[in-house]
Amino acid sequence: MSHRNLLVAAGLALAATAGFGQGTYHEDERNAQQEARIHQGEANGTITPREASRLQAQQHQIRHAERRAAADGVVTPTERARIQRMQNHSSESIQREKDNGHVD
Repeated sequence: MSHRNLLVAAGLALAATAGFGQGTYHEDERNAQQEARIHQGEANGTITPREASRLQAQQHQIRHAERRAAADGVVTPTERARIQRMQNHSSESIQREKDNGHVD
């Protein structure tokens, strides 16, 4: 009977982590895209090193918020909405810095 309980517990843990992983894929992909946009702007000179540093700090804050939200194993709709707002703000900041005319 203890083997059965162990198998049930392992199955539930696997199902919980699989469902949680699916919920964060979009955020991970979006973070990677935003990082790429920052690096691209640095490479082509449309984002200065100082601007890139500030944008990278925003990305760090987003990753920190994601880790904090996921710490208990459940990302609530409120937490997910907050992270999405942070990502939207960061995306707008990246675009604004790329379009502001400052060059290296």
